[in-house]
Amino acid sequence: MKIWIATGGTGGHVFPAMAVASELASRGHKITISCDGRTDKMVHDSAPQGSRVVHIWASGVGAKSRLKQMYALFKIGVSAIALILRFIISRPARVVAFGGYASVPAVFAAHVWKIPTFLHEQNAAIGRANKFTMRWVKTLMTSFPTVSGMPAKTSAKVVYTGLPVRTDFLAAAGTKIPNKNHLLVTGGSLGAQILDEIVPAAVASMKNKKIFVTHQTRPENVEKLQRFYAEHKIHANVLSFIRDMATAIKDADLVIGRSGASTVIELETIGRAAILVPLNINPDQAASTLTELFDNPTRLEKMAKKSLVENLAAQKIADTVTK
Repeated sequence: MKIWIATGGTGGHVFPAMAVASELASRGHKITISCDGRTDKMVHDSAPQGSRVVHIWASGVGAKSRLKQMYALFKIGVSAIALILRFIISRPARVVAFGGYASVPAVFAAHVWKIPTFLHEQNAAIGRANKFTMRWVKTLMTSFPTVSGMPAKTSAKVVYTGLPVRTDFLAAAGTKIPNKNHLLVTGGSLGAQILDEIVPAAVASMKNKKIFVTHQTRPENVEKLQRFYAEHKIHANVLSFIRDMATAIKDADLVIGRSGASTVIELETIGRAAILVPLNINPDQAASTLTELFDNPTRLEKMAKKSLVENLAAQKIADTVTK
């Protein structure tokens, strides 16, 4: 069966799409993946062997400038027309879209040719692109049992599948915590700044300085955090990007970060104790919590075991799409 996977925008859209693409390819289906320029390299690096990657012309419409918004819509429209023409020749049997502006052209083209189309929503609140394109799809697959912000009227069937993760996370599922006082700090676009302010100060105020910290931050903050940790004699590895996040989580005793959908599911898949930080935490609260947990390794082990959840999302999505 020919299956078209539509993704792009951010890793949060791309990585679940690649997990499903790999599952479908392993079942013998012929896979084509469309993505925007922003994620082109990411897709090429993780696409299953034998699949085709198609670049589309698209960008987000969230800019404040009305002119930029109109230009972004124009690009999406041009890409939709291009895919309508392309589908005359390629004519996929299914289209599976993973949200974001880059998925809209493929969903619309599939609607024009009446190709069965499936959406996947990664978050607990439906995104704007998915909410817009739901009028054209057969099935919405969700990461969580309930999703807020759903359209009041929709003919799409809603199926809870979970959020797919890459095979390296599945391979690390259920591994024991290393018991090496290793703290992993990871923040997304919303939460990176508060983590940069709170966590280093909290670790510096702890009596036990034998903690090793791996800290992912924005590129502009790397040097500042390296200097802070060095001045306080804290062993730390500060990075602007962690390429192998599965290994980073597996090698940590405790993870502290924001509660993005991908982060939560990745922690559940491997099984790790975590502190998911609200925006109003302060260094004293963080230091107290870290001290309590690192002084009680048995509790960390129990937290890790309780967090473990089997992830069969890629298989469930593949079953839903192909049945």
